[in-house]
Amino acid sequence: MSVLVTGGCGYIGSHMVWALLDQQEDVIVIDNLVTGNRDAIPPKVTLFEASLQDRRVLDGIFDAHDITDVLHFAGSTSVPESVGNPLAYYRNNTANSLNLLEAMTGAGTERIVFSSTAAVYKPGAKSAVGESDLIDPASPYGASKLMTERMIADGASAGQVRAGVLRYFNVAGADPEGRTGQSTPNASHLIKVACEAATGQRDNVKVFGTDWPTHDGTGVRDYIHVTDLIEAHLLMLDHLRRGGDSLTLNCGYGRGFSVREVLQAVESKSNARIDVIESDRRPGDVGELIARADRLRDQLGWTPRHQDIDTIVGHALDWERRRM
Repeated sequence: MSVLVTGGCGYIGSHMVWALLDQQEDVIVIDNLVTGNRDAIPPKVTLFEASLQDRRVLDGIFDAHDITDVLHFAGSTSVPESVGNPLAYYRNNTANSLNLLEAMTGAGTERIVFSSTAAVYKPGAKSAVGESDLIDPASPYGASKLMTERMIADGASAGQVRAGVLRYFNVAGADPEGRTGQSTPNASHLIKVACEAATGQRDNVKVFGTDWPTHDGTGVRDYIHVTDLIEAHLLMLDHLRRGGDSLTLNCGYGRGFSVREVLQAVESKSNARIDVIESDRRPGDVGELIARADRLRDQLGWTPRHQDIDTIVGHALDWERRRM
């Protein structure tokens, strides 16, 4: 029996692969390597270098392997990019997910854990949002993920799938053992960018908006360590394997840090000064977004181990230094 990880050579997907291997799972990966890196996973892992758009490859994977579970990470993730090129996001995130779901159900594979996003929530409605709060994405990225959530929910209602949908807040950090980390070219995640600047790989960091209605004028986000996020996936997978019902849960810590506070943490941890350029707000951004994640703790017994911002930054910095 095998677990299929889509986007398994990417930032979060590669952490998932390593965690599954740690549990002695048989792992199959599909990744088009547009943003993923083959070196992020061990050579022994079977990799299909292909897009989820290719039904021939997808159907072949399910025909050749006894896939019992799917962990779906593949997709595009930039809010500003989605505003400029929305149709590409609906193709890569939504249409390709439909291909995957059809291939799964055709092969009789029932369980899927889906990588969704806090960008599905209505911006500005609340600073701390829970799973039952108003859904109204501000960007095509969020909308493309919400469409996939809806397809999964309808499939679950029809008895075709059982699904765990995890809505990520801001994922950061790297594997504490140094096996993988954020290697995406031209990444836009703040902690990644700040760590690159602190280690001399970037000249500066742009701050997009200093007039948000927050305590210091910069955007506030709930940063979750990637290892804690992966633990949530493992718990969700176990829940589904034990016959549990489909669930949609937030993944965050329930507290936020501003852009300025993150930059201060990176400077302090690295003993380096970061050159900051203040810029205008970006389309699709929101001022503050924090998770209400009580359901994740209560329903899956999730207990985060790396929620200190200095720990998150420290692991991210360690990864950047390994890459130099």
